[in-house]
Amino acid sequence: MPPLSLYIHIPWCIKKCPYCDFNSHAIKTDTPEAAYIDALLNDLAIDLQRYAINRPLSSIFIGGGTPSLFSPESIDRLLRGIEQQITLKDKLEITLEANPGTFESHKFAEFRNLGINRLSIGIQTFNDQLLKKLGRVHSANEAIMAAEIAHQAGFENFNLDLMFGLPDANPDDSINDIKTAINLKPTHISFYQLTLEPNTYFHKFPPQLPNDEFIFNTQKNCQKLLADQGYQHYEVSAYSQPDLQCRHNVNYWQFGDYLGIGAGAHGKITQSLPDVITRTFKPKSPEQYLKNTHKNGGADNISVKELPLEFIMNHLRLKKGFNIDTYQSRTGLTISTLEPALTKCLKEGLLIHHDKHYYCSEQGWNFMDNILETFIP
Repeated sequence: MPPLSLYIHIPWCIKKCPYCDFNSHAIKTDTPEAAYIDALLNDLAIDLQRYAINRPLSSIFIGGGTPSLFSPESIDRLLRGIEQQITLKDKLEITLEANPGTFESHKFAEFRNLGINRLSIGIQTFNDQLLKKLGRVHSANEAIMAAEIAHQAGFENFNLDLMFGLPDANPDDSINDIKTAINLKPTHISFYQLTLEPNTYFHKFPPQLPNDEFIFNTQKNCQKLLADQGYQHYEVSAYSQPDLQCRHNVNYWQFGDYLGIGAGAHGKITQSLPDVITRTFKPKSPEQYLKNTHKNGGADNISVKELPLEFIMNHLRLKKGFNIDTYQSRTGLTISTLEPALTKCLKEGLLIHHDKHYYCSEQGWNFMDNILETFIP
């Protein structure tokens, strides 16, 4: 069976950002922390029983929303409750998402003492004017302070999220963002393009974005800066210092298994190959989630016909691609089930085949959508 991770969704934010398509909700009243922790632990217990899980967890990711809004006491009760229900692997990676503006030195020191050993901090940009255009509630100075507090609290491993292709950005903005981020010495940087996702304010009222040439040049210039400072480009939008990739996300991209608990959370569980690989989902509404935990959510099996695309669209996000053995062990299918799309992409120079490995060429990396289209059943 594949490795098993746990994703926990905490859906509340101080404010909903206009570009955000995640299941997040602006706080209107006091957050029901205690009730939500109860619901999460009950949700986990049901999923463990429903899918007969007896594997240890290899990582935990607490995302949102802004999970750092919750108190250390609530996060402590959550982690201890998980530990009582399922075995945890040694040196478990436990990530907490956090936003500048929710950072307090003593609070994050407490999070570190609870066993959280990785942070993912939502910076987006260090430019105050661009932060306002993105609807962020923090300032550039607060973003810098957040990284400094992370160091002070004892976090040796943390990520900074940055975006490029922002409205009214100039060519130097992203370069300055990357330089500032590097000076803060994170172990990991996520650097991704702003896209106008459906069901967001920006999609309904789109801002003027830079043209494709501007965006492409920005990306290439910043990637060179990152590489020069030792940040390895291991996934489409992820860069890390050696051996410090986000293990939780790598498990997603390697078509591993993960339980998803919390409002709007998704999961993927392998029960038998190739015919029982299940996608799970929980209701998006926090109110509904809190009312109906024992009946929460649903599940759909991935059809055998859809498995090749499901595997490819995850694994090819990684620079190193995939090998034949992994494809067979994660899907239960032979490599022939990827034909004729695999041969077509090789002939067109979008993929490279070397020593049982398949991975994107430089051209394929820039035209990932073209590759995925060929694998649609």
